[in-house]
Amino acid sequence: MKKLISNGMIVTAADTYLGDILIDNGVVVMIGTGLEAQDAEVVDASGCYVFPGGVDPHTHLDMPFGGTVTADDFETGTKAAAFGGTTTIIDFCLTTKGETLQKAVNTWHGKARGKAVIDYGFHLMVSEVTETVLTELPRIIHEEGISSLKVFMAYKNVLQADDGTLYRTLLLAKEQGALVMVHAENGDVIDFLVNEALAAGRTEPIYHALTRPPELEGEATGRAVALTGMADSQLYVVHVTCAEAVRQIEAGRAKGLQIYGETCPQYLNLDVSYLEKTNFEGAKYVWSPPLREAWNQEVLWNALRSGSLQTVGSDQCSFNFKGQKELGLGDFSKIPNGGPMIEDRLSVLYSEGVEKGRISLNQFVNIISTTSAKLFGLFPQKGTIAIGSDADIVIFDPSVRRKISAETHHMNVDYNAFEGMDIMGEPITVLVRGEFVIRDKEFVGMPGSGHYLHRKKFGATNGIATKPSSSEGVL
Repeated sequence: MKKLISNGMIVTAADTYLGDILIDNGVVVMIGTGLEAQDAEVVDASGCYVFPGGVDPHTHLDMPFGGTVTADDFETGTKAAAFGGTTTIIDFCLTTKGETLQKAVNTWHGKARGKAVIDYGFHLMVSEVTETVLTELPRIIHEEGISSLKVFMAYKNVLQADDGTLYRTLLLAKEQGALVMVHAENGDVIDFLVNEALAAGRTEPIYHALTRPPELEGEATGRAVALTGMADSQLYVVHVTCAEAVRQIEAGRAKGLQIYGETCPQYLNLDVSYLEKTNFEGAKYVWSPPLREAWNQEVLWNALRSGSLQTVGSDQCSFNFKGQKELGLGDFSKIPNGGPMIEDRLSVLYSEGVEKGRISLNQFVNIISTTSAKLFGLFPQKGTIAIGSDADIVIFDPSVRRKISAETHHMNVDYNAFEGMDIMGEPITVLVRGEFVIRDKEFVGMPGSGHYLHRKKFGATNGIATKPSSSEGVL
């Protein structure tokens, strides 16, 4: 059935205007004012913003880590994402050394198939570069449409790859049209500091942060930027937390390198003191990189405003406090790393960013949706409201004042990292390809309705900047 979204304030990365949107067969077919369609269902968006669906470039659903598995799978995680106004996620597919990449991809397809309620794609982890990997990667990029490759510079003896692997991945990505993503921390030095702390009997959650200082994030970011310059390739630094890393990204962009950066709502709003909570409550805030001193938050907000950082991902990686985070009682290094962020990403950025004057409304849409769609080969199918684009639509009421709480969230986890935060704004109705998933704050979607997205090569998307400058606000 056709749908007509009427009288909403339509907001894209470039424009803000009062208008109507006609949807037919899952795509936007007309935008204007005073539109009529006798055979269309009318959805009144008066008093609300109408945003393109959020694109979350960084999630970990149904992921094994530290002897357990994340509490949210592709059903509960994508359902929570939809409640939060996200209509597309890109999840990380983990590989195992010595096994084929296709086996890992098939595993992730199996995790998502029949469960996802919104659209999804995959990033592919690269842990080693062998002749088999070099032969298989181009096929995965082109046939599976997985045009982003993740290299970990941390988690020694678990996920960490060496610099040679990173450099060879950058070279291959340049040749094949992929975007290389890095978790930038110096895993070798972190491993030394963790063992030193444990030997001294320092076992509390706060030592997770103290053994992963910001200098090691800055150093690894600078190393990745330098290798990208040598390879004349392209780099996306995930979950940037601190001034040290921002400076390295800005320096690379100032040289004309294709360097992009992401931060997360937790780093924009929480600080390292949360890890000092008593009764082991600090374990709820253990993720990597760790939370930083509060002054870094304004550095990150400024970087988003200036365009030095371009996206906000959730880094959704939820573990229950009871029974999962508690695995690290008496040893902070055994606390599963990660937190539940997928549902609150969009609203927290709106409330703390737009409502407090840190970013504009159009920058908000660019950060939460458009830029990720461009960088990861989905634009203009995703990330905007335009004729021919998928009708991924969020009707958002900016007048709602509410309090975030685990009692009301939809994630399958027993705490919320933003517990008690007062925010403005709430997604009311969410459509994916023209079909209601959330309607009047009620879930009306269906597990398995989400589509796998075969993504275009890096740089093949209209509107992407191939040689960014440090002053560039949008792609």
